[in-house]
Amino acid sequence: MTTPPLLFDLKGKRVYVAGHNGMAGSAIVRRLEREDCEILTVARQTLDLTDQAATEGWLAEHRPDAVFLAAGHVGGIHANETYPADFIVDNMAIGLNVIRGAFKAGVGKLLALGSSCIYPRLAPQPMTEEALLTGPLEPTNEWYAIAKIAAIKLCQAYRRQHGADFISVMPTNLYGPGDNYHPDHSHVPAALIRRFHEGKLANAPSVTVWGTGKPRREFLNVDDLADGCIYVMKHYSDYGFLNVGTGEDVTIAEFAGIVREVVGYRGRIEFDTSRPDGPPRKLLDVSKLKALGWAPKTALRDGLAAAYADFLQGAGRSVA
Repeated sequence: MTTPPLLFDLKGKRVYVAGHNGMAGSAIVRRLEREDCEILTVARQTLDLTDQAATEGWLAEHRPDAVFLAAGHVGGIHANETYPADFIVDNMAIGLNVIRGAFKAGVGKLLALGSSCIYPRLAPQPMTEEALLTGPLEPTNEWYAIAKIAAIKLCQAYRRQHGADFISVMPTNLYGPGDNYHPDHSHVPAALIRRFHEGKLANAPSVTVWGTGKPRREFLNVDDLADGCIYVMKHYSDYGFLNVGTGEDVTIAEFAGIVREVVGYRGRIEFDTSRPDGPPRKLLDVSKLKALGWAPKTALRDGLAAAYADFLQGAGRSVA
C-alpha cells in the first residue's frame, strides 16, 4: 500500500504529550522516541490541566510545535456511574484548556484522542465516523462521551474558523503496558487480567466476570494505537476525525477465555448477570484509516501475553 505524502514532519519539532503518564500517553511517548523530535512532558503535580490559566500559561511559555492530547479522567463502568460529575467536568476542562491554549500558543498541529463511547449505544455496526450524534449515548458512560464529543467539535471549530490544523482520532478499547489495574476503576482487559491472576494465586474454583458475556467488543493494543497516532499526525489533515481499531471483535465470554488461558488460570468462569452489559456491540469501521495506509500489527493473544507480563512486573504499583 502506498504511503500518503508527508503533511507534517515531526523531525526537529517540539512535541508535547498531554497525559504522558497514562496508558495511551506513555505509549505515544515510547513511539515518539523513534522520531527525531524533542518530547515535552509535565507532571500532573506541576501542571493541572483542568486549570485554564495554568494550562494556557504553560503552553505559551513552552510553545510546542505539536500536541498529542491524551490526558483525561478515565475509568470503567463502575467509575463512570459513581462519579459522573467528575468525568464530565474534568474531561471538558482538559479538552477546552489544552485545545484553546494550543491555538493561542500557535501550535502547528494538534491531535486529540477520543473514545469509541462517543457513538450512539445502538449505532449500526461497524460504527462509521458519520454515526456521531445520530442517536442516544450509552447511559453508563455518557458523561465521559459528551466531554470527548466536545473535544472533537472544538478541533473542528478551530479548523473551520481559524484554519487550525487540529484533528481527532477515536480509539477502540485499549489494553497493554501501563494499564490501570485498580479493582474498581479499571477497564475490561485490566480488570480480567487482575481477576484471573488473583484467582490463580488463590486456587479459586471460579472467577466472576461482570454481565452476561454476550456483548461484543473490539480490543486494540496501546502500542499499535500510538503508532497509528504518529502516522495520522504525519499524514492526515482534514475536518473529519478517524476511527482507530482492528476492525475485528469478540464476545466478552471469548475475550475472558483468552485472558484465562494467557494468565494460566484453570478454574471456571461465572457470569454475574446482575451487572450491566453496556452496549450490545462496539465495533469500529476503520476503512478510512486503512485506506490512508495504516493497520495494527499486534495479534490479540500476543498483545495480552505482553500485557500480563507487564502486570507481573509492576503489579504492586498498578493495583495500589
